[in-house]
Amino acid sequence: MSVRRALILLALTLAAGCTGERHPMSAGTTPTPHLLRWAGNLPPRFIAPQSHGGLQAFLSDGLSLDRNTVTFWAVRGQQRSVQINYLGSTGDTSFPFLQLSITDPVFVPGRGELQPGDSVEVTVTIDPSAIAVSLEPTGTQFGEPAHLKISYGGADGDMNGDGVIDAADGQIETHLLGLWYREGSANDWTQIPASQSLGDKSFSGELHHFSEYAVEFLEYAVSW
Repeated sequence: MSVRRALILLALTLAAGCTGERHPMSAGTTPTPHLLRWAGNLPPRFIAPQSHGGLQAFLSDGLSLDRNTVTFWAVRGQQRSVQINYLGSTGDTSFPFLQLSITDPVFVPGRGELQPGDSVEVTVTIDPSAIAVSLEPTGTQFGEPAHLKISYGGADGDMNGDGVIDAADGQIETHLLGLWYREGSANDWTQIPASQSLGDKSFSGELHHFSEYAVEFLEYAVSW
């Protein structure tokens, strides 16, 4: 057993018999979140099988997303949404990865306030290695929050990325995993409120603005 896996197991074992109060492993040090990774050595292929409200996703060859990116137009006062799936290892079965719904974009950096009926081109870029996406234009704000649902099933159960699926992964999924965002690579990750479904291995949350979002966890030591 690796030292890292042993530390995670120790922290989670302590948590089972303590008050549940969590503290970073090193006092005075901000722990670094661990991003969930796609299983396997190669990133999956992505498809956009559904579009709603007149939205059209622009695909490179009618199937795979061009550079893991899909674009569409969001219109203030109209519901627009996109669903992105990923293909399994055999290439003949797809699984849900992301659903994004937008109704009320009210402000776009560099343009200012949007009026009803105004539109903004939205770009969704998928990280090829981590369970993460970038939503642009960064800083776009919403009156009625946008809704994001992102699945972490592509990690294939290996939450800590050590190549072994065991009890530590199950504890991480049920106790530590969350949905996080950051405003560019120079800034820290911050966890946001999101509901988790263990059944379909996903997080759903409301977005008040666009930035970068990821499924990840912190390693904690627990005191009682």
